[in-house]
Amino acid sequence: MINFELDKLKHTTSGNFFLMAGPCAIEGEEIAMRIAEKIITITDKLEIPLIFKGSYRKANRSKGDSFTGIGDEKALKILEKVGHTFGVPTVTDIHESDEAAMAAAYVDVLQIPAFLCRQTDLLIAAANTGKVVNIKKGQFLSAGSMRFAVEKVQEAGNNKVILTDRGNTFGYQDLIVDYRGLPEMQGFGVPVVMDVTHSLQQPNQSSGVTGGKPQLIETISKAAIAVGADGLFIETHPDPANAKSDGANMLHLDLLEDLLVKLIRVRKAVI
Repeated sequence: MINFELDKLKHTTSGNFFLMAGPCAIEGEEIAMRIAEKIITITDKLEIPLIFKGSYRKANRSKGDSFTGIGDEKALKILEKVGHTFGVPTVTDIHESDEAAMAAAYVDVLQIPAFLCRQTDLLIAAANTGKVVNIKKGQFLSAGSMRFAVEKVQEAGNNKVILTDRGNTFGYQDLIVDYRGLPEMQGFGVPVVMDVTHSLQQPNQSSGVTGGKPQLIETISKAAIAVGADGLFIETHPDPANAKSDGANMLHLDLLEDLLVKLIRVRKAVI
């Protein structure tokens, strides 16, 4: 695992935003390593700090027969191998308190899913590992209310917190992004990330498979950087149509470099 300073994510030496990126779920070692190598080649060239993302298990699924994972330990070992091979920190989400210590043995950042951001025991368990804790803002919560999630982690003795926005529920099957929330959450003294791809989901479809609007990834990304987001969260895959999870809203891996180049220009224009 990689030891990295959270403050450096807010004030990167290159002046760029940082990136949390990778596939939605760990589908296997070969594809995870291939995705990681491509992302890292791009981010190294562009001097964008990277945290590689992959879920070792997908616990929040609409249908009971949806893909959930290849096995917890197997997937976590793949994430560990990505970190060791490429020298980058890694992040994965946890779902229950007893998963915190298990996942912390393999990754550098523990992510709290949006639907679970109010779960006190889960937040404290993540905090107690000493790892960086990335808390996703619930679709049902205001930006201001995330102060209490931050405080739960900090009061447990861990000041290494990131907050990630992923849109707000708008009706039954859509999300919208309220960019006022980014500077409001930055006011809590933590790095704030815009989860671009999940904010473009269309949940609760009658088919039981979440839809999405990936054609708006560039729009949401540009706006977030213009507002001053410290980082971006983007799920990406070389074949989104056949990805085992969240393919409808992921960015095609071949489009990542061009998008990041544009975002660097936006960043330079607003700082």
